[in-house]
Amino acid sequence: MPIEKIILGVDPGTLHMGYGLIKSEGQKLSLICLGTVHLNKYENQQLKLQKIFEKITALIEEYKPDECAVECPFYGDNAQSMLKLGRAQGVAMVAALMKGIPVEEYYPKSIKQSVVGNGNASKEQVAAMLKSLFKMDELPKSMDATDALSVAVCHHFRTMNTITKSNKYSGWGDFLKQNDGKIKKVVVSCWVVGCSLLGVRCLEHQWNSISELKIVNRNS
Repeated sequence: MPIEKIILGVDPGTLHMGYGLIKSEGQKLSLICLGTVHLNKYENQQLKLQKIFEKITALIEEYKPDECAVECPFYGDNAQSMLKLGRAQGVAMVAALMKGIPVEEYYPKSIKQSVVGNGNASKEQVAAMLKSLFKMDELPKSMDATDALSVAVCHHFRTMNTITKSNKYSGWGDFLKQNDGKIKKVVVSCWVVGCSLLGVRCLEHQWNSISELKIVNRNS
């Protein structure tokens, strides 16, 4: 008998956060819900993080997913954007881990490769594939929602094939254990306020004329 499980996919962000929930029964997939949390109406960064935490917690309490999959932010040259995305991802992960939900991370190319078969596929191509897979009449206006759905689908395919290059955490303690010592230094001009209040120990600081931020190196 096929194993049934519910997967929560999250596309983190501090302007918009996408989420998607699917039910997996062996090879069969069915869509539960998907949507976008619009955070751009909040000016305070700490309030945005609070809303992310509250939404993920609410989704878990309502749909009781068995597993959670989160897209790893793509880090560019903009330190401020990198910090904001990293914080959003960390808060989403903490919300799931504190509920005892196993979390896995996937990079954008891996997600596209799993869903479309092309790691360089466009967001539109990914959305079109999802529309066909779930037989949706129409796609949501926000690509953040379909991005999150694609993370959940990627997780399904990867776990079905029992081959994954993602980082898997069975709980908050496991997350800290696996990432202990795996950090790299990134020079930035600000310090992340409030991360310690949420228990995100993957960020550390050292006050100087320029704050030095150490971020978990998932590629090491």
